[in-house]
Amino acid sequence: MDVLLEGGSVLQQRDYTLIIDQSQSMSIFDRFEQKRRWEMIQESTLALATLCEHFDPDGITVYLFSDQFKRYDQVTSQRVAQIFKHHEPIGRANLAAVLKDATDNYFERRAMEISKPNGEMILIVTGGEIEGAEAVKQIAINAANQLNQDEELGIELIQVGDDTGVTQFFKVLDRELQMAGAKYDICNTVTFEDMEEMSLTDVLLRAIAN
Repeated sequence: MDVLLEGGSVLQQRDYTLIIDQSQSMSIFDRFEQKRRWEMIQESTLALATLCEHFDPDGITVYLFSDQFKRYDQVTSQRVAQIFKHHEPIGRANLAAVLKDATDNYFERRAMEISKPNGEMILIVTGGEIEGAEAVKQIAINAANQLNQDEELGIELIQVGDDTGVTQFFKVLDRELQMAGAKYDICNTVTFEDMEEMSLTDVLLRAIAN
């Protein structure tokens, strides 16, 4: 797939935020890729940042999260290795806090009229048990209810590994968000089952072309 062709003008007028699980689950060795999940996501982040530079030289926003989170703004391909060099997997996956910061950041920029015309795509890569799953769901609902149109904000959740709890939670977000009170269905998920023979890099690049 040629993402540059399939994405078209949408890619040029949309911001991208990548939220990366830095919890202990990312230190697990992946038997298919023959490397740790942490190395897999570093390679995929580099590919994503490199692609986005074609349309936005200012780079993408990258979060690393475990018990706490850290945000890096305007990340270009040259900065990816430096970021990962200073971090290793540790702790548990507190997704709620980082997702709230990312959505709040988008609405702040929208209020200041500095967000892109086609909104934002938030991509989340996680592997282990998610702390505060109900809070994550409510944050997604609250974000959906602040939107002016369906396509303005998308949340793509990508599962690395085969944790069944993560898979089930992803399916709830994907299928039941509007039933739970969301104005729009803004969550799309890719579970371990969905990935099949695709690499993590392929999944990420396909996600931004949607």
